[in-house]
Amino acid sequence: LGYLFLKMILDKAITPEEVTTSLIILVIVFVFVRALMSKGRRQVSLPGPWSFPLIGNLLQLGDHPFLTFTEMRKKYGDVFLIKLGMVPVVVVNGMEMVKHVLLKDGEHFAGRPNMHTFSFLAEGKSFSFSVNYGESWKLHKKIASSALRTFSKAEAKSSTCSCLLEEQVIEEVSELVKVFAELTSKKGSFEPRNAITCAVANVVCALCFGKRYDHSDEEFIRIVKTNDDLLKASSAANPADFIPCFRYLPLRIINAPREFYRALNEFITLHVQDHLTTYDKDHMRDITDALINTCHKKYATTKTATLNDDEIISTVNDIFGAGFETVSTCLYWSFLYLIYYPEIQARIQEEIDGNIGLKPPRFEDRKMLPYTEAFINEVFRHASFIPFTIPHCTTADTTLNGYFIPKNTCTFINMYQVNHDETIWDNPNVFSPERFLNENRELNKSLVDKVLIFGMGIRKCLGEDVARNEVFLFITMVLQQLKLNKCPRAELDLTPTYGLAMKPKPYQLQAEPRSADSA
Repeated sequence: LGYLFLKMILDKAITPEEVTTSLIILVIVFVFVRALMSKGRRQVSLPGPWSFPLIGNLLQLGDHPFLTFTEMRKKYGDVFLIKLGMVPVVVVNGMEMVKHVLLKDGEHFAGRPNMHTFSFLAEGKSFSFSVNYGESWKLHKKIASSALRTFSKAEAKSSTCSCLLEEQVIEEVSELVKVFAELTSKKGSFEPRNAITCAVANVVCALCFGKRYDHSDEEFIRIVKTNDDLLKASSAANPADFIPCFRYLPLRIINAPREFYRALNEFITLHVQDHLTTYDKDHMRDITDALINTCHKKYATTKTATLNDDEIISTVNDIFGAGFETVSTCLYWSFLYLIYYPEIQARIQEEIDGNIGLKPPRFEDRKMLPYTEAFINEVFRHASFIPFTIPHCTTADTTLNGYFIPKNTCTFINMYQVNHDETIWDNPNVFSPERFLNENRELNKSLVDKVLIFGMGIRKCLGEDVARNEVFLFITMVLQQLKLNKCPRAELDLTPTYGLAMKPKPYQLQAEPRSADSA
């Protein structure tokens, strides 16, 4: 325990002054927590490494837990048990076991553990992180999926909708191209993360709230920074998630996520409440209006209105968060790969020039650009920037790989391992978009289905189609108009920094306008 505190001090997660107060409180509550955790309950019977009392295997995880679990798999198999603090956690690797957990026996693994950090999101009402799984949750997700489809599919052009994903992305990429060119002109080279994040955030704001912000807008900058701070605070292994008595300690590492979640919740609540006041059933502006509309009529599978105002806020919160971070992280990685492998960038541009030319790309053009699609899927696979699904939890006593797993057991799905499994992928550590093309240079959809980044089954990310379409338009429009270069003599690093969504280390690039006759 002393080592754990020392490590947090060295990592600047807590101050030495906080340790004294924390240890006093810890001693007081430890006896009660230990008694609570040891109440008669059937134990998980899986193999796994020996663990320390109280802190379990926390100190063995290292800086990249997904790699640690991949190594443990060699000794303990696809399914093994670790202890994070006082919480037993089943770690699942291997495509077959992952399919069993998420698809075949999905109902039994569809819960969420009661984690301290995520309890702050949407004031604990988030359906993505909801501990409770049942009919109400299913209906909640169905409504959210329907609202998202309404404003993200090309068919929506013929409806009364005024906020279409496709049009909004085109507008934001056009602005991003200008920003990239201006930054290169002024600075010679620049770090692209802020510009990418603002562009993607504007797409989500348009989908959810029917509005966009100027990149210099103070409110917009504040909420973008709040999201970034939230991810930094949540990416650290929060002891309170796995050692319950830590929840009572006055440590910033434990309490910081609450502050950032509250700021994000207030931003979204303000916009939703404004929509509730200005709602017009004859003019659907965005996803929020679509959700409100659902509340005003009977949903197909129910006899009464299905969402209250708080549930609308939590649903918008989920869509906002999911659409924001996954896409911006993917683009940040994509531009790094494009300057790391200029020959791949040139091939994508050749494909764009030959099949689209100078006309603005559309979602429907994805099928015309198989190499570009292969590149995007290889970014998903190789970077595996979301290494785990959001933690799952068993909803009933069940078995896995012949072992008994009791109800309410926390479960980690190691998607990174599947994306780098040598039995599925040839030379998995090599970045090669060609692996996704068959002998006819067409996209191999059976391999695409084996890439895990959005999860699968009941708890699969509802924004996968939106994210894939959005990433495609961003990449094709940028490369249609710009050539991206690394800075001369710069060293690029593909090693990720661990977090909820793993980002590459900061890098600089240059954006050079492509001549009109290059297309």
